[in-house]
Amino acid sequence: PALCLRFELGPAAALRSPLALQNGFLQLLLHTYTAELLMSFLTNLGPFLEDEIIPEVIPMEIEVVDAKITLKDDSPQLYPTSPGPVPITLAVDHVVVRRRDDGVFYLTGQQQQPTWGPLPCYPPRLCWRLSALKEMPELQRELQTLKMALAEANLDRARLLQEVRKYNPLFQL
Repeated sequence: PALCLRFELGPAAALRSPLALQNGFLQLLLHTYTAELLMSFLTNLGPFLEDEIIPEVIPMEIEVVDAKITLKDDSPQLYPTSPGPVPITLAVDHVVVRRRDDGVFYLTGQQQQPTWGPLPCYPPRLCWRLSALKEMPELQRELQTLKMALAEANLDRARLLQEVRKYNPLFQL
């Protein structure tokens, strides 16, 4: 099944935690789940999650295995010529969310080993240059500084293009 839900209450739940004896224990397993959600759906959940009353802590365990959620932005476009944002896909292999008696949610994941081995380096001259670069920490620091400067320059360029297109949507480079 794609969804299994179990709620235990009473002495059987006390095996899970001391608080579960009184408040119960919720266990949920979500397996092989695929969904597409609109961003407006997520932003409109906020008012339902806000409450002035502190809720009772219910110990729980939520396990998600092999799930894929695609988030699509359905907000109005700022610029008519913009192609719009690209959907974001979140893939979850195996994650467990536990809520203990203290009310804190603990997130743990199952670490998987990669299925591929080390990649061969071609041409060999390039491998030598890369290994020589790793041995020179000064060059690595300089390379990191240059990468950060390039990233900042690209962000500035994108902001300037966005500002120009705000006044002239048909502007092309």
